[in-house]
Order: sequence, then structure tokens, then C-alpha cells
Amino acid sequence: MIQNHEIDYKIYGEELQAVEITLDPQETVISESGSFMYMDSDIQMATVFGDGSKAAGGFFGKLVTAGKRVLVGESLFLTTFTNHGGGRSTVTFAAPYAGKIVAMDLSQLGNKVICQKDAFLCAAKGVQIGIEFKRKLGTGLFGGEGFIMQKLEGDGLAFVHAGGYILKRELEVGEMLRVDTGCIVAFTQNVDYEIEFIKGIRNMVFGGEGLFYAVLRGPGTVWMQSLPVSRLAGRILQYGRRSGRKGEGSVLGQLGDLIDGDGF
Repeated sequence: MIQNHEIDYKIYGEELQAVEITLDPQETVISESGSFMYMDSDIQMATVFGDGSKAAGGFFGKLVTAGKRVLVGESLFLTTFTNHGGGRSTVTFAAPYAGKIVAMDLSQLGNKVICQKDAFLCAAKGVQIGIEFKRKLGTGLFGGEGFIMQKLEGDGLAFVHAGGYILKRELEVGEMLRVDTGCIVAFTQNVDYEIEFIKGIRNMVFGGEGLFYAVLRGPGTVWMQSLPVSRLAGRILQYGRRSGRKGEGSVLGQLGDLIDGDGF
């Protein structure tokens, strides 16, 4: 296994967070494009093909890792930030939307964590970012996050971001948890993950929670988010449609909301 760079960090903020990474000379951190906030003068930025790990090995290996990133909806490239100075320097990354940043020490989590495809923010160089295929077709078709999820492998620190508040649950052997598919942030590799139909015709048609939920079985650790970005975006679009309606505060306006399903 590739030895990851050892990095120090501090997370700032409450709802709109940023993580400051402190690097010793020649240490490197990798990140997704668009998450960079600021850096010290001795930090140099570079764009790399694939996940930036030495495990790829040659152009073909890098091409394979880059292709895996495309499958999970990410860019072909990652950005690296390396300290080329003689002392310690910092680089900071910001969360893309309101929520929490979670630091995960992969060496304490079985060297592998499976997460939703857009959760990764940054990590110590050496952490490999790949894809995790679900064994059951139903999980892939109806899982809410697609047939493929992202996996983070290595023995260093990785940082993921999710919306709203982050809840962490430790599942015992055989313990089961039913979760809205969009609310899953990440889980350790021993957690079994599958999709289950919501029972009852009224629940399926009028429940407003979709047709499926995820069933997670322990042992392992699960991280969940209270506000998936897809749910937030849906609420904003709904509000945008309503804000342009005439008579918003009138009785007739409220009656129109009731008829079209928006409620009062």
C-alpha cells in the first residue's frame, strides 16, 4: 500500500466551513477542482491526470484512474498543492455549499471508505480515489447515487463534505438502518448496502419520499447528511416558481398552491 503524506489540519466555521491544511516541506495535498480557497507563497499548484497517486504507474495506469473518475461524474484531472519552501505552509479549501466537512483517518477506518460521488473535497497525497461497483443491479438502478459510488483508499487523511448536519452511526454486527438514499454520505467497507421497496401503495404514491430507501447492515460506520444538495436545489426551484405567481399572499393564491400540490 502506498504511504500517504502526513498532514495537519484545522476546520473553520459552522455552516459554511473551510479546512486549512498545514504541509511540511515537500508534502502534498490533492483536491477536486473548484474547492481551493487560498494558499501561502511557498505552496505551488499543479494539475495532474488521474488521482495523482503513484499507484497508477505509467500513462496507461493514469488513463485508467482518470476514466474511473469520469464514470463517477468527476473531472479527468485533480489539483495538487505542494509545499516547496523550507518551513511549514498552509493551503485552505472551502465547502461548496452549506454543510459540514468531515475528516476521515483512513488508517482507522480499514483503509477504505465508500462515499457518494460528489462528497470528496481533498486528501493527503497517496489517497487513491476510485469507483465502487455495487454487486446488485437493483442497488445501482434505484440507489439514488447511481450504479457507481466513489471509494477512498489509503492510510492517510481524507476530507468529505455533505449538506446540513452530519450524523455518524456505529452499526453493530447485523444491526440494520433504513436511510433515504440521498442522505447517505459515506460508510466503511464492511457495511452491506442494498435497496428496498417502500411497502404500501399509499406510502409509495402519497408518501413523498420516493419508491425506495437504502438498507445498511453492520458492522461498520455510517455518515448521513440532513440536507442533500439535490433536496436543497429542489426547494429553491420550487420557491422560484412560486415567487413569480400573482396573488402570492391572497386566498386565491394559496388555493392555487393547494391545487398544484405546493401546499400553503
